[in-house]
Order: sequence, then C-alpha cells, then structure tokens
Amino acid sequence: GTSSRQKGFLGCIRSLHLNGQKMDLEERAKVTSGVRPGCPGHCSSYGSICHNGGKCVEKHNGYLCDCTNSPYEGPFCKKEVSAVFEAGTSITYMFQEPYPVTKNISLSSSAIYTDSAPSKEKIALRFVTAQAPSLLLFINSSSQDFVAVLLCKNGSLQVRYHLNKEETHVFTIDADNFANRRMHHLKINREGRELTIQMDQQLRLSYNFSLEVEFRVIRSLTLGKVTENLGLDSEVAKANAMGFAGCMSSVQYNHIAPLKAALRHATVAPVTVHGTLTESSCGFMVDSDVNAVTTVHSSSDPFGKTDEREPLTNAVRSDSAVIGGVIAVVIFIIFCIIGIMTRFLYQHKQSHRTSQMKEKEYPENLDSSFRNEIDLQNTVSECKREYFI
Repeated sequence: GTSSRQKGFLGCIRSLHLNGQKMDLEERAKVTSGVRPGCPGHCSSYGSICHNGGKCVEKHNGYLCDCTNSPYEGPFCKKEVSAVFEAGTSITYMFQEPYPVTKNISLSSSAIYTDSAPSKEKIALRFVTAQAPSLLLFINSSSQDFVAVLLCKNGSLQVRYHLNKEETHVFTIDADNFANRRMHHLKINREGRELTIQMDQQLRLSYNFSLEVEFRVIRSLTLGKVTENLGLDSEVAKANAMGFAGCMSSVQYNHIAPLKAALRHATVAPVTVHGTLTESSCGFMVDSDVNAVTTVHSSSDPFGKTDEREPLTNAVRSDSAVIGGVIAVVIFIIFCIIGIMTRFLYQHKQSHRTSQMKEKEYPENLDSSFRNEIDLQNTVSECKREYFI
C-alpha cells in the first residue's frame, strides 16, 4: 500500500518474506485501519476440494488435503483403502494414551488420538462377502460394554449394543440378504441417546435409548475374527466362529481409520494383524472372487482355525486356467485365419498363372496356322508354274 493511502494496493497479500524472514501480516492487519486479516485462499475459493473428512490446508503456493482423519487417501482423499480378509483374519486396534500415526505428526492432528469414553459413535464401513454368519466389527470396553456388528445366518444385518450394564439392545435390518457378493455401505451414528443405523443409503433405522449412554473406557476395536476370549454373548460367539471372509474398505470409528492404520502405519500405530490381510480393491471381488476366500470351519472349533493359503491359491489357479484357455482359443483363431488367407492367395496365383499360359498358347496357334496357309499357297503356285511350262 501507500503511506498516504492514495491509489494504494487493493487486494490480498499473503506469505510475505523479507530478507528471508516471514512477516506476520495477520498481527499487523489487526492494528492497521483499512486492512483486514485473512485472505480467501484455494480452500475457500473452490468449494469442497477435499472429500470424505479430509482437511484442506493452505500453502503459500497452493493447498494440501490432509487425509489423516479420513479412511481414504490420495490427493483429494477420494481413494478407498480396502483389504481382503480370510476367515481367520483379524485387525485389533488398541485404545491407549495418545499415539502418533507417524513420528512427524503433531498431537492435535493425529488420527490415533481419541477420547476413551466417548458419548457418541460414528461408525462407517463398506463390505462385500458371501459368508453368513459373519462378525464384521466388535468394540469392547474394560467394563464389559460392547458394540457388535454382524451378519446373521440368514444374511440380515444385526447391531448389538450393550452399554452401562443394561440389557443388550439388538437392532436388525432384514430387508435383504447382505451376504450376496455385493458391496454394501453401513453407517452407524449415535449421539447421546439417539441412534441411527443406515444401510446402502436406503434402509434406515432410528432408536432412542431410555438413558444417556456412553462407552466407559474403550479397550479395543476388532475387524473380523476376535482372537481373545472376551466372554462374547451367544449370538456374537456364533458369528465369531466363522469370522469374516470377504473385503472391507473405508472403515472409520470417530476419527480413527483402523484398516488404514493397519495397512499404512502398522509399525507405529497400536494395531495388531492376525492371519492373512491382503490389500486389494473390493470392486474386483464383487460377483467373482468372494468364494475364493470363504472357508468352512469345524463346529468343534469355536475360533475356526483355517487353512489361510489354499483358497487364494485355488483362485490363482482357476484364473490361470481361464487365461490359458483364452490364449489357446485366440492362437487357434489366428492360425485358422492364416490358413484361410494362404489358401485364398494360392488359388488366386493358380488362376492367374493358368490365364497367362492360355494367352501364350493362343498367339502360337495363330502363328502356326498362318505359316501352314503360306506354305500351302506356295505349293499351289509352284504347281501352277509347272503346268504352264
């Protein structure tokens, strides 16, 4: 600007550096008339740039999407983080003192930090499976409180709440068989007494608890099979015997993404993985590969020890057989086309050669007949000469 404020600068200045030092324009703007702190940057100018809970962070030469508190990743927090579970696979996230996702992330921005006694839950996950019953998610506390999300034997979805030592509240959505090899999206929101369960953006269930409820000292969150003996109730134990075989993605509990932590920050996050966990896109499993990771357990083994490698090996073998068959068919078709073209070219050359031979024979016949006629005329003329002599 100008000291006289005549025809000064009209606009916004940010990230001003003088002799290598960054100037604090915001504090100066607060004490200068005609100047207001703050500039509309990329984050406020272009609307919602970062998706799925990602936070837009202004930079001096652009912006950055911070996906720390999101179960997604990528430049705009839109890329799903998903993995394939076998029946014995489990991810256990332990709640404890503030624990950084990475060593360079500050206390306030870490997705690992959480209140150990929240009065609300925000749970979201996407899954595809062909197995029922199945245990998708289990959250327990040191005071025997728990939340369980499972699929019953008929494929219906069941959410079980046991809080404040009350009786277990059971909420069931049985409008469909959700173990149908299709992708399903589950959202559970509880704030105080109000609970909302939504499935696939269409099926919705609401409930009000009689008392104000909350988790008291959450201990752990498990995706898939619970490997510890936590005294599960009968229905949860039945589902846990089968575990979960299929694919999960975009798993979130409040500000924690346990699946993302297991795949991206397993060395620093308080997360433990048992069994085989393979990062993969769930879209490739829909209507095709779900059976490859589905296994059957013995009824005498409640925790279902399974062969974790054979199903995926069979899937690879079957895929290799299909690919080999397709390649063989393509090669056979190519050879057939080459054979047909070769025969066609051979016949074309033969017909062309025959026509050339006929053209050569025709002039020779004309020449010979013409010579015979001349010889005959010469003979007649000689005969005539002899007669007159």
